Amino acid sequence: MILSILAVAAIYLVMNIAVLGVVPWREMSSHSGEQSYVISIFMQRIYGAWAGRLVTALIMWTAFASVFSAMLGYSRVPYAAALDGNYFRAFARVHPERRFPTVSLLALGGGAMLACFLRLADVIAALVVIRLMLQFIVQAVGLMVLRHRRPDMKRPFRMWLYPLPALLAIAGFTFILLARRNFLREIRYALALLIVGVTIYLVRAWSRREWPFGIDPAEMGTTG
Repeated sequence: MILSILAVAAIYLVMNIAVLGVVPWREMSSHSGEQSYVISIFMQRIYGAWAGRLVTALIMWTAFASVFSAMLGYSRVPYAAALDGNYFRAFARVHPERRFPTVSLLALGGGAMLACFLRLADVIAALVVIRLMLQFIVQAVGLMVLRHRRPDMKRPFRMWLYPLPALLAIAGFTFILLARRNFLREIRYALALLIVGVTIYLVRAWSRREWPFGIDPAEMGTTG
């Protein structure tokens, strides 16, 4: 994984150096709109208009393939959670012949289509804030809470200098969150999603008599 990261970083750096040799950085940083299709301009200036159109088509095809593969991959997350009993049972349904999770894939596709009605910059900004608040920061906090509540729980590895790495992660992600422009507006999106998620969980927990309405998660491993 580390070698892959280094290889991708090297390729990206070399690509940018090559582009800067043809398209000046002042031109790329201008507000003329050309910074949105730098590679097309790069190929057009070297080989002509046909090369610019060709690479534009290839970029569009690659973007479509990336989104398509990402949707297929992410559809397995709610599907796996449903199989484990930690999500709605309908998301465990699969196609009778192709064996892909139909309900999960359609739900993700529907959410993606709704996002198309928003500005791309707003969607990206909202997703960044949502992941910072509901994944990265909460995971670090949850780690320390679990460590405090379940000190006897078996762990596959040890965190060096605990809890310093978790505290540094929380501080760093919080700084990134507060340093963003219009972060208060984006935080509202994350809070709205959090409220919806907690509400769904509480309804499901109440129907199944799970925590906080029934069995405590700490006791579930010792009750059968």
